[in-house]
Amino acid sequence: MMAVNTATTGNSATADPDPPDHATDETPRAPSARGVSSSPRCGYATSVHFLNDQQPQHDLTYNDVFMVPRRSGVSSRLEVDLSSTDGLATPLPLVVANMTAVSGRRMAETVARRGGLAIIPQDIPTEKVAETIARVKQAHLAFDTPVMVSADTTIGVAISLMAKRSHGMAVVVDGDRHGSPRPLGVIAPADCQEVDRFAQAHSVMNTDLVTVDPSASPKEIFDELSATHQEVALAVQDTALLGVMTRRGALRSALYSPAVDADDRLRIGTAVGINGDVAGRAERLLDAGSDVLVVDTAHGHQEKMLEALRSVRRVVDAHERRVPIVAGNVVTADGVHDLVDAGAEILKVGVGPGAMCTTRMQTGVGRPQFSAVLECAEAARADSASVWADGGVRHPRDVALALAAGAGSVMVGSWFAGTYESPGDLMSDAGGRQYKESFGMASARAVRNRTKNQSAFDRARAALFEEGISSSQMYLDPQRPGVEDLIDFIVSGVRSSCTYAGAADLETFAECATIGIQSASGYEEGRPIHTSW
Repeated sequence: MMAVNTATTGNSATADPDPPDHATDETPRAPSARGVSSSPRCGYATSVHFLNDQQPQHDLTYNDVFMVPRRSGVSSRLEVDLSSTDGLATPLPLVVANMTAVSGRRMAETVARRGGLAIIPQDIPTEKVAETIARVKQAHLAFDTPVMVSADTTIGVAISLMAKRSHGMAVVVDGDRHGSPRPLGVIAPADCQEVDRFAQAHSVMNTDLVTVDPSASPKEIFDELSATHQEVALAVQDTALLGVMTRRGALRSALYSPAVDADDRLRIGTAVGINGDVAGRAERLLDAGSDVLVVDTAHGHQEKMLEALRSVRRVVDAHERRVPIVAGNVVTADGVHDLVDAGAEILKVGVGPGAMCTTRMQTGVGRPQFSAVLECAEAARADSASVWADGGVRHPRDVALALAAGAGSVMVGSWFAGTYESPGDLMSDAGGRQYKESFGMASARAVRNRTKNQSAFDRARAALFEEGISSSQMYLDPQRPGVEDLIDFIVSGVRSSCTYAGAADLETFAECATIGIQSASGYEEGRPIHTSW
């Protein structure tokens, strides 16, 4: 196996040989010492310290706040450890939201390879989710999964497949693509220009290949590609293609650690709804190898959620694999306490901040996200639990502020929808700009997917009550078209935030960050100006 900078934390769910007992319906869990915080490192309470001891008079969004620099002994961004503080100890505190338009197999393996975690949505049939888990677990920890075509594949088909991966190439192989494929050549988009779309791949493929041993170091691969002026290296073992790596991929392999389970395979999470056979689906997902179970509904602080959560807790406690349980969404301390008492270890926080969500405009229900994360994180700490900040992040600063507010990880949805790795088809508008379609998980489109097995009457009735955008164009950023490009962007910002706060890890960051409250003009002042004024 290729030498990579791997994390040593493993799966926190399996690392604890004697996890604490959780509540059942018959035995309510004893509450923990709520409101009692651990000893702070910076001389003040573990909840966020506001500049000049300001006390907010209203709830705050990420735009309403900023972070003040402080004396720092952290001299380099690379000194910062970004391991999540949610108990999962993933190398990066990033979670891909369980949205059908965002999280799929390609997204899951790519993000896990860089240290994050993706959650497969609840709308996907269990057997399909099991197939996804199996394929992610089989993926290489360092080399990207190649797009493979046969020699007689048409150019038109090859072009459509290249957009499935950010490396933008297809490898022409001989033999079974799912067995031991032998590489014959490589096709790049430039090779297909002014070529008949019904021509075959072998007629345009480049046979000047750079092949490397899977044990080669990222530096060795980078140097080989630089010396040969090639774009991609093929990892080959006993003539069989294992994966591909670009020069940028080699750099990332040296900078990032993959999120791996106890068996050194990529990690992946799955979502369960609160309707239907909740316990049965949870058990099948555990059997399939899911590393995290997310019990998910828009309004997490309701009796049906508590009932579903207790049933999942019983399944997990009885199963040989004791994985973490996430539940949500909530925005209050009471919601946190009730879900923890029902068996959750991590709480999803956020009602209404997502780009595809219309809940606040339709119902008036929700809460500004920074304040929601701040309160829920403090409540979760008192219960020895953690939170994921779910929604509302549009810039790296927002991710940093969510972590400063106490989030153990930050969930990203629509921001990742406009990438090569999201499940949707790549399309172009009239001006040639590339985009993918995204939609909310309470929208009419999502409701149709969830209710497809119900009667026509029940489906039509459910469609009357939709919340969320059913179709939105999420444009690919020409500078950051792949999810790894966005991860680089986010990680760079969060690492810098930690150095400004004098924090070498995220636990210290949450304890030491100093937050100020600003006006709309204060926020606007901080925005860059890309053209002259």
